[in-house]
Formats: sequence, C-alpha cells, structure tokens
Amino acid sequence: MKTKLITGPTIEPVTLDDAKNHLRIDTTDEHTYIMDLVASARRLIELHSGRRFITQTWELALDKFPSGNAIALPYPPLQSVTSVTYYDTDDSDATFSSDDYYVDTYAEPGALALNYGESWPNTTLRPTNGIIVKYIVGYGDAETDVPEMYKQAIKILAAELYERREATDFRQFYELPWSVRQLIGYERIWHV
Repeated sequence: MKTKLITGPTIEPVTLDDAKNHLRIDTTDEHTYIMDLVASARRLIELHSGRRFITQTWELALDKFPSGNAIALPYPPLQSVTSVTYYDTDDSDATFSSDDYYVDTYAEPGALALNYGESWPNTTLRPTNGIIVKYIVGYGDAETDVPEMYKQAIKILAAELYERREATDFRQFYELPWSVRQLIGYERIWHV
C-alpha cells in the first residue's frame, strides 16, 4: 500500500497568535520561524498519531483489488472518496463507479466498501499501482473541528523545538516529549 499527498493543508490548526501566547512571545521578529515550527510540529504529530488534522487530499495506490469487500484508507478522519481509477495492462484507465461502493467515514481508518451485490472489476491490472483511490481526510475547519488535545500537542512540540533549536541529546531525534505522547496516544491509529 502506497500513499501520496496530492493537496496539502493550506492553514495550520494552531494560529500564530495561539503559538505566540503559548511561547509567551510578544515581539514580531520571528513570525515566519514560529509558523515553520508549528507546521513541523503538526507534521510530526500527524506522523506519530496516524491521523491528519487539516483537510488534505491523498492518493492510495494498490497493485490489486482486495480479496475482501473493503479498502481501508489511511490517515483518518476520512471525509470522502473523490475517485477510484484502475489501469489495465495496456495502461488504459477506467473509473470504478461510485454507484458500486459506499464510503465508510464512521470507521477509523475509514474505508471504501462494495455495495451489496457488487464486485470489484474483473480485469488484469498493470503490475504495480493498478488502482488509485483519491480521497480527502482531516477534521475540517482548523479553528472549530480539530480536537483541542491535538492543538495543545502541536503548541507543546513547537515550544520544545523553539527552546531547543539544536538537538543535544541522541534521544531528541527519536522521542516526542512525554506530554505530547500522552495527548496523542489514546487515539493513535496503529498500522499493521
């Protein structure tokens, strides 16, 4: 299973004012740097939590259709599926009709599942990446929809990065601060 970010978030879940308040900074000297730290903190926490916070579009590439009736889509919460395209051995593309599947946004991770009585297309696919599922994930609005625990984790990690601009301990390269691990740990998505 391979994924590719198609359209990334255009905003961050933590505003510049929120980050500056958390850092107790009242100057305007480092605005760009602070927002770079917020973006880096968000990406690290998304990586460790298995989730995506702000609306973004991803593609999932598969080499074959599953033997079961569903395709799990990484990086919850799932908002919608945009398209399912498959390519045959002649590299001709076809779109799998949305009438043949439903989108399970309740499950975590979300899934694309066959409707009752439907089946996956019966075709010989190209050897790799024969199926491309384009889908949208994220909580939605940064200010109102992203859970506060993730915003707090981003602020804590951004502050840690701000205070320790260069890692001085080998563990700093691999470990998130304890408070961040606690905030994101309970709802972490584990990939098997």
